Amino acid sequence: MMKTTLHYLLLTTLAATASAFTNVVQNEICRTCTELKMANDKDLIRWARASRTASADDRSVELKRPLGLVLEEDDSGNVYVETVAPRGNAARSGMIKEGDIVVMCSATFGDQLWSTRGVGLTRVLSAIRVRAGPTVTLVLESPADRERKAKMTTKAAKAAEEARARAKEKKDQLLTQLEADELKLKKGKFLGLF
Repeated sequence: MMKTTLHYLLLTTLAATASAFTNVVQNEICRTCTELKMANDKDLIRWARASRTASADDRSVELKRPLGLVLEEDDSGNVYVETVAPRGNAARSGMIKEGDIVVMCSATFGDQLWSTRGVGLTRVLSAIRVRAGPTVTLVLESPADRERKAKMTTKAAKAAEEARARAKEKKDQLLTQLEADELKLKKGKFLGLF
């Protein structure tokens, strides 16, 4: 009776330890995947639309009205800077170039920004027009920045996949070890004690 109880306790302890380790690894992978896995444009757009602030590496420009630039829309619904007026507020800032993509714009009021990826020219112009206050904040990225971000997200997706594979390998290893320990318990030869 005592051996059976001890076997059961050892077995449940091993199973709980393996289960807890697996849960920790899976949670870490899920958190990493959520942050990093953006292998295609749809994922990048979905992630960008959810954010309400510019990141540290984004080029954020606060402009007084009138902005002094002409915006246009591409086939994907992204808005880009077609022309910068030579003496306008955009030209004075020195941070806006023709061809830059507008990725975020000021919300109607407050400091929050909203993503303009794929929303079209009409919605961006409406947001600028109804903005309360004398300034509008735009977050821009050049076509080269976009390519760099796409490469980074591809690398991140690959890293997340590799982390998932390592975690699965570790889980399989722990399960194999657990099964071997169960067999030893069933045979009654666990650590030479029984």
